[in-house]
Amino acid sequence: MKKINIIRKNFDFSRIIKNNNSFKYKDYIIYKEDNNDNLYRFGISVSKKIGNAVVRNKLKRQIKNIIDAKDYENSFNCIIILRKGILHKNYFQMQKELYEAFKILNII
Repeated sequence: MKKINIIRKNFDFSRIIKNNNSFKYKDYIIYKEDNNDNLYRFGISVSKKIGNAVVRNKLKRQIKNIIDAKDYENSFNCIIILRKGILHKNYFQMQKELYEAFKILNII
């Protein structure tokens, strides 16, 4: 993912989670916020309950790779929080479920 398309600041995460409704889909919790910018941004959060740093970083890399493969509509911010059940899925199952969630949210 390009640096411009990543949400990094803690206050951005807090604002998006506080002001928007959650969308729960299998092993994902997704918060979507519309913005006035002409770009899309994603933030990924993985809890320490899921595993050690190596496991969490691997999952974040896989999610970023899945996000990069598609084109998205502009003008939204999206936070993706992973649940513990994600550990039992392979890359292709993760990809399929995340794209289904994006279609339901009209992001793709």
